[in-house]
Parts: sequence; C-alpha cells; structure tokens
Amino acid sequence: MSVVYSTNPDFDYQVVHHNTGLETPPPGKQNLLVGIDRKQRAGKQVTVVERFIGKNADLELLGKMLKTKCGVGGAVKEGVILIQGDCRERVISILQNAGYKAKRSN
Repeated sequence: MSVVYSTNPDFDYQVVHHNTGLETPPPGKQNLLVGIDRKQRAGKQVTVVERFIGKNADLELLGKMLKTKCGVGGAVKEGVILIQGDCRERVISILQNAGYKAKRSN
C-alpha cells in the first residue's frame, strides 16, 4: 500500500527496498533450453534460450555474449534470449563451454 498524504503528525514514512531480482545461481546449476521459433516472425527463424534463473542484468550479459560469439543480432525479452537465425548447435556449445547445462528443446 502506498501513502500519498497523511494527516497524522506522528506518521513516519518508511521506504522499503525490494530486491530487484533473484540471486543468479552459478552456471552449473542453470538448466537452459535452446530451441527454434518461427511463429509470428514473417517466416524468419529465431533461436530461443529459455529457463534462465536470476537477475535481469545477468540475463542481458549472457544474451550479449551469445550474440557476440554467434556474430548475429538478437534481443532479451521477457526473460528469454532471442538470437537471429538457426544457431541452436552453436549456442548450445557456447553455453556448455561457459559451464551451463544446456540442451535442445525441439
């Protein structure tokens, strides 16, 4: 509940700081799924990395690393990493070399 205004002279407004995300477990405890998606993309293929657990900043860093190593564009949206094109095998090998547990989903 948010307080906008209080007439109580003894009122003490306290700020509660929430954790901005989950703590990110080490790569060896992450079970990532790598798949392909063609729906609603005008026939273009996108490699999708799902099931990442942790902070959004860490997901962004992982997405940036994958895009750089694959040499393609992509994005991080709604907790999912999207890599342009069908790069499933390459993404899986990059993730496994980085210590993640990654497998093909389809």
